[in-house]
Amino acid sequence: MMTAPDLPAELKAALDAKLHGLSRNDAAERAAVISKTYRDGGHSGAIKSETDALAYALARMPATYAAVTASLNALREITPNFAPASLLDIGAGPGTASWAAAEAFSSLQDFTLLDANSALRALALDLGRDSSRLGKMTYQRGEARAALAASEPADLVVASYVIAELSDKERSALAELMWSKTRDTLVIVEPGTPSGYARIIALRAQLIALDAHIAAPCPHDGPCPLTAPDWCHFTQRLPRLRAHMQIKGAELPFEDEKFSYVALTRAPVTSHPARVLAQPIVSKVDVTAKLCTPDGLTVTKVPSRTKADYARARRWRWGDAVVEEP
Repeated sequence: MMTAPDLPAELKAALDAKLHGLSRNDAAERAAVISKTYRDGGHSGAIKSETDALAYALARMPATYAAVTASLNALREITPNFAPASLLDIGAGPGTASWAAAEAFSSLQDFTLLDANSALRALALDLGRDSSRLGKMTYQRGEARAALAASEPADLVVASYVIAELSDKERSALAELMWSKTRDTLVIVEPGTPSGYARIIALRAQLIALDAHIAAPCPHDGPCPLTAPDWCHFTQRLPRLRAHMQIKGAELPFEDEKFSYVALTRAPVTSHPARVLAQPIVSKVDVTAKLCTPDGLTVTKVPSRTKADYARARRWRWGDAVVEEP
């Protein structure tokens, strides 16, 4: 069973407990400033206080959790026997990826979180304190490369929404270090923008050169077949909490998070299904789907006269692994 994209009950309860006495207006103002800092190329140094950290968590934690969960669900579909015992969460912030991994893999017992920001570290420890899974997490504070270098390797290593803060040189060095700390699988998640995709593709090529193999989303270890202005990204719809809506000044009870990701493994995967790269177009005549296949990019049309194939193709969604091509 795949993990749902909404925050788990324990995390919702922990966030609700932190909201008592918090001014929604103050939190909304801080969240707007922090978001602008990130958009302008800033980093987590904009988060300096408990209020900053909580405002950031309310504004971004649900969407980040949904994107990481979707990425881990794709990984689980391709490698169903993967049962990691240890996690290394790089640039962990309030612990979002650790919560997602805990829900995705019941086998996880050892959670190590790394982040240089003391306010986010304190929030993560508060949110996880009463958790049945994350209550015994280890959270190490320090600059990413130094903290990572001092960490023990883990079965699963996750870096979500973190590499944008680094220069190309720093990013390359961190990628090599992340891979050296990966016993089995490394998952990198970035915003689903052209620049986020470009960072993913650069690290993908670098790590393949270090003998990594792609588990998801790509159905091959070769170069990405997409050309500009196209880019590989996916979307995950998630429900908004009441406080989430207040902080973001939103009216809709849901939002769609666009993200790009790559999951890399030490051993080649045994099955490489095609991947749906955009929402298919369904008509009474056929289903038209853009697929990335082991042989490259293709636009497939499944005619309605092939009833079984057509019925199956009608159920395809953006980001799905297509086990059997028509």
